[in-house]
Amino acid sequence: MGITTIIALAGGLGLFLYGMKLMSDGLEKVAGAKMRNVLDFITRNRLIGMLVGMFFTAVVQSSSATTVMVVSFVNSGLMTLLQAAGVIMGANIGTTITGQLIAFKLSDVAPFFVIVGVVMIMFCKKANIKKIGEVVLGFGILFMGLTYMSDSMATFKESPQIVSILGSLQNHYLAILVGFVITAILQSSSATVGIVIVMAGQGLLALPICFFITLGCNMGSCVSALLASLGGKKDAKRAAWIHFLFNIVGSTIIMLILTFALDPITNAITQLSGGDMSRSVANAHTIFKIVEVIIIFPFVQWIVKLTYLIVPGDDKQGEGFELVYIGEKSVFSPATAVVEVTRELERMGDMAINNLTRAMNALITLDEEEIKAVYEMEKNIDFLNEKITDYLVNINQMTLPVDDAKNIGGLFHVVNDIERIGDHAENVADDARDRIENKISFSQEAQEELSEMLDMVIKITTYAIDMFSNNNREHMNEILALENEIDHRERALQQSHVERLTRNECTPGAGMMYSDIVSGLERVADHATNIAFSLMEEDPDEKEKELAANA
Repeated sequence: MGITTIIALAGGLGLFLYGMKLMSDGLEKVAGAKMRNVLDFITRNRLIGMLVGMFFTAVVQSSSATTVMVVSFVNSGLMTLLQAAGVIMGANIGTTITGQLIAFKLSDVAPFFVIVGVVMIMFCKKANIKKIGEVVLGFGILFMGLTYMSDSMATFKESPQIVSILGSLQNHYLAILVGFVITAILQSSSATVGIVIVMAGQGLLALPICFFITLGCNMGSCVSALLASLGGKKDAKRAAWIHFLFNIVGSTIIMLILTFALDPITNAITQLSGGDMSRSVANAHTIFKIVEVIIIFPFVQWIVKLTYLIVPGDDKQGEGFELVYIGEKSVFSPATAVVEVTRELERMGDMAINNLTRAMNALITLDEEEIKAVYEMEKNIDFLNEKITDYLVNINQMTLPVDDAKNIGGLFHVVNDIERIGDHAENVADDARDRIENKISFSQEAQEELSEMLDMVIKITTYAIDMFSNNNREHMNEILALENEIDHRERALQQSHVERLTRNECTPGAGMMYSDIVSGLERVADHATNIAFSLMEEDPDEKEKELAANA
């Protein structure tokens, strides 16, 4: 064995890891947003959640990606720990699909996948086709890397020293440690299992010792989620611990079973796999995971309770302004970045609605404390505007799922529209302070008109935030009808205001203030409509024309 063999082995490993990453990332870009929606809506039942987690991981070829996404969901409050537990268990089964694919030995057709992938990436204009091309190219590179690795390892059999070292690896605990360390370094249990499959296929590793290395791989795969949860909320940390505990407990159970029945299990898996060593390792990996899930599934609630002992207490409320779903305390995953920023925008939108209501109340009651509260909340809204905008700029430079990437422009508009609603609330607070300082009075009729218009504006804004953040189109037509009605109401109120002025029923100062507030409320309704339709391809003006035609 010379330096050429070592270089070829290193190069094969590099191609293998790069191909796996390219394939996994490509699949996540193409299917990430859609699969995320499936995870979001079909995880109420633990069993269904487990099946979804299994299917999702089989698609994206990465249990780490699934688990980090789940941790992110828990951090955002979109998923409970029990729901997360089901998905995580399913992910552990789904990740074995990669090993099954590797065991098929598709090296002969790998160059075909490479050229097809290159053609799709270079000559196709559609983004989705390019991403699928990345998947195909990654698949081909993966198997070309396996070919280099397999050919290089074939020469190892000619080295008595290497054969002796690998043959002497009989200590089960050491084998588990080797699997754990390699997986923790590579950040992929599938990659480590792939290497084990190749070595077993070349006769460099005995099948029994491969079993224990794969158990170590299972434990090492938890490192990604644990690292991702470090900056997250306590529930996010608990979700990562669920993954860790499942793998530790499950691997321990399998290890005990193997200790007492190693030979019968080895013989059974060998017969099941037709004597193929590579297939035997892949099948063992899958069988072990399924057995772990069957044994542990009834005790999921106990594991969840145990995480509360490991990570006790609740999250402390920070002092001053803070981000809840993004920023330092969030768990970042490209597949959930848009979900998290949407949640933060929903929170910012609720603040703007509440602040507008508080400002209008202060305008009537002339409560100094309420006015101060409006100004303080406006500072918080400005803080969120700055931080969310910075976050959007950062993720816009990253590779996101195709559907999410299309929505970034709309999210920039939403944060601006919400900030403008906050500015209108501040303007009303300024008017309230002006009323106090200059002793400006409003007639009872004017107060009632403003109150009625405010109710309409709060209603349309609430519907708009709900439609934007939850894709709830239940009130879509009502939003358009309300926006139209508010426009008419604004014109009618401005006309009645002019009539009061001509009758000398209000002062010019009060009249000017009243007119500005009515105009401001109408503009808030415009911002609300923009928010509602920000992520829709349908033009709200066209929808409004259609609504008018059907009226």
